[in-house]
Amino acid sequence: MPEDVSATELTSQYTAQVSADLERNAKEQQRIGAEIAALQEQLAAHQRDHAVLVSIQQAIGAAPAAAEPATLSDSTTVPAPRTAKKTAKSGTGKRAQTKKTASAPSRGTAGKPAAEKDAGKAAPVKSAQPTLVELIRGHLAEQSEPRSAAEIAAALGEAHPDRSVKTTVVRTTLEGLVAKSQAQRSKQGNSVFYTSSAVPEQAAPPQVEEQPAPAGA
Repeated sequence: MPEDVSATELTSQYTAQVSADLERNAKEQQRIGAEIAALQEQLAAHQRDHAVLVSIQQAIGAAPAAAEPATLSDSTTVPAPRTAKKTAKSGTGKRAQTKKTASAPSRGTAGKPAAEKDAGKAAPVKSAQPTLVELIRGHLAEQSEPRSAAEIAAALGEAHPDRSVKTTVVRTTLEGLVAKSQAQRSKQGNSVFYTSSAVPEQAAPPQVEEQPAPAGA
């Protein structure tokens, strides 16, 4: 009988210890799993921000190149009338040769200025389109209440269906405006809202018209 009692007590002790170890192990797994999920979420957010910053850097680096073709087209149209004057002056004695020499440069240069003028006209049309920064800044100036990045992206997407407006790009652009003191950021719980901080322009001084001097002076 004593041996049976001791074996029963030993079994009950082992059972209780194993149950406690299993409970601690399960709680530890839950804690580590929650930490891993939080770290994965932070990593994904940093990866999204990195991709947005890279795209903005590429867009800013490629923007100044759009204005160069207009200056080239204006400078290349100057030599055309000079060649026409030279051919007209050199053909006083030989009419047959002047017709050939006058027609040859006109054929070579007739299509050139027209194409260059068309290219010069096409360039301002593309550059006249407002940038995303201007659209966001103007939208914030029209709002009387704070707006989130998702709300601003949705409004700009409806107003400009021909442009691809992404919430991540809008959020990064808003942060750039906040850094330049052109927008203000406020936080409500886990949400971030933005408002305009436009400074009113100073009124220009009135121009004084000069009165003509009297005739007898």
